[in-house]
Amino acid sequence: MPPEQGYVYILANGYKRLYTGVTSSLAQRIREHKGQIHPESFTARFNIDRLVYYECYESISRAIAREKEIKGMLRVKKIQLIVGLNPDWKDLSLEWGREIDPFDEAKMAPPRTFGS
Repeated sequence: MPPEQGYVYILANGYKRLYTGVTSSLAQRIREHKGQIHPESFTARFNIDRLVYYECYESISRAIAREKEIKGMLRVKKIQLIVGLNPDWKDLSLEWGREIDPFDEAKMAPPRTFGS
């Protein structure tokens, strides 16, 4: 059985408050953030639902390790990651169309894919 793919992502709101997360299904997780299915969560309280950065990994364990690296970075380093890929802080999930299909990760052409 092949290892499960993983994604590390950074969300922002209009005031550029940041949230870093990890998931095995990016489309589904972004839909959950946008739908605020957990109303007491940090992202829901501060309306953090704009996908501004993500990386794709061949294994979820590598994605988890990278999430820890990013969470340990200074804010300025996180901003450099975002601006390097997405200088206008656009919501990258909007490129996937109005309806995000959680079963079609192929529509999400990640900006970078990293090994395990």
